[in-house]
Amino acid sequence: MIGIVTWAVFLLKGWSKAQGFAFGGLFFTILFVLIPLFITGGIHMDGFMDTTDALSSYQSKDQRLAILKDPHIGAFAAIALGMYLLADAALYSAVTSRSMVVICLGFCLSRTLSAWSVIAFPKARQDGFAAELAKASGRGTRPVLVVYLVLLTLAMLMAGGIPGLVSLLAAGFWFLYYRWMSVRRFGGITGDLAGYFLQGCELFICAAAVITDVLIR
Repeated sequence: MIGIVTWAVFLLKGWSKAQGFAFGGLFFTILFVLIPLFITGGIHMDGFMDTTDALSSYQSKDQRLAILKDPHIGAFAAIALGMYLLADAALYSAVTSRSMVVICLGFCLSRTLSAWSVIAFPKARQDGFAAELAKASGRGTRPVLVVYLVLLTLAMLMAGGIPGLVSLLAAGFWFLYYRWMSVRRFGGITGDLAGYFLQGCELFICAAAVITDVLIR
């Protein structure tokens, strides 16, 4: 849904420019940034912010887990949110049709990888949201996710070319870091950490697609 809406707004941007409507470039750039937040309600960004606060505390593992459950926002979370949104806006300001296709597919890829981590990675808590989702997943979940990964990989390579390939590598790097960080810093993943991964994965895919596309033009 996020990818479809984002692509539709991108087409609207091209159409409005062709019709001579006086929308500034910043108008659509901000829309691109806000679309995922509107559709998801910011649930993944909440996990990103909570995890940033926990990682920035340099406390013990148990204290980090306690920070994840704290409903209050810390200074580091606020800083990270601002930096994330500004980076996202900067990247969307240079987006092209090729890089936008990769970004839209990346919304699916990030969620597929996040789902895989929920069912396959160690859990920091056995009674948390991620653990409950893992228990509720059936036998057919992993094969379905594998099919998604194969189809998304082919689609990103065919539609995006080199930017698609670089974006896949960026997503893979972030996925490996996510596993290492979650186990080392928290003893496993939680729902917040899954949200942290998803937001980071989307930003890495966006950056890889846009910057590579600009460099090889």
